[in-house]
Amino acid sequence: MPEAEVVYSDVKFTRGKKGASEAVTPSTDSTYSEIKISKTQPSTAQLSEGPQPAVVSKGSKVTSERVVLVVLSVVLAAALIALCFTTIKIITINKQLENLEHHKMKCESNFTETLSKIKSCNTVQPTCPGPKVIDDPCYKCEGGWEQHGGKCYYFSISNSSWNKSRDECRAKGGDLVKIDSSAEQTLLERRLRDVMTEAEDKFWIGLTDSAVEGRWVWADGSPLNESLKFWSKDEPDNWKGPNGTHPGGEDCARMGEQGGAKDLKCWFDAFCSKPHRSICEKAGVKGQFKKVCD
Repeated sequence: MPEAEVVYSDVKFTRGKKGASEAVTPSTDSTYSEIKISKTQPSTAQLSEGPQPAVVSKGSKVTSERVVLVVLSVVLAAALIALCFTTIKIITINKQLENLEHHKMKCESNFTETLSKIKSCNTVQPTCPGPKVIDDPCYKCEGGWEQHGGKCYYFSISNSSWNKSRDECRAKGGDLVKIDSSAEQTLLERRLRDVMTEAEDKFWIGLTDSAVEGRWVWADGSPLNESLKFWSKDEPDNWKGPNGTHPGGEDCARMGEQGGAKDLKCWFDAFCSKPHRSICEKAGVKGQFKKVCD
């Protein structure tokens, strides 16, 4: 912006006369020509002194808001990271628990098999004159039966109803199997994997609620232990067949999962008249052998 100038030209200042007593002397006039007074723009320093406090205050407010936003962003990012780590940790723990459960069942199965091997009696006795009959401390099973832990199991090859299957087991000196422990369930579940030919090729066990609906009992009349139940998901469901063709519902239990059941839960209720194979059970017996030398 151009400077503003004020120009005074030929300005005269005259000194007046003093009193009458003074000598008359010519007056002295002073003339000032072209006196310029310039109005300059305020300096940068002067401008900065005026509205500066207001500018500083506004900048401080904006800076504070940015700091708050940055802090909130950092806190949110930290929370998301913590949530991700927690989720990953939970997934890892669940996987470890599943592996431990699988390992536990495998150990129980191995223990049962080892116990069976320990109790096997395949020792060949020496032969020499003077035979002597002594007691055999090992359990024995008849031909066609499998010995496990002092019990004998028979896996039938023909399909029959639950009642007929039970009659066949009793004719062989046993009954439909009664499962007394998770080790026994493990043994049978693993054994059925080897003999099942399809998903519906399941085996009758000695469990029924035909007397009182919902009250499951074993073939020997003993009630089902609530802590030893191995029903598959949503079983028993007492299905009454298509369009209610079986009003009595499903009153007999069968078991087996062709691909295996990691959690051992492979019991299913079914119509008692449906033909299935079965598992018979009876106690092993201690036999005798001839010791032919002392």
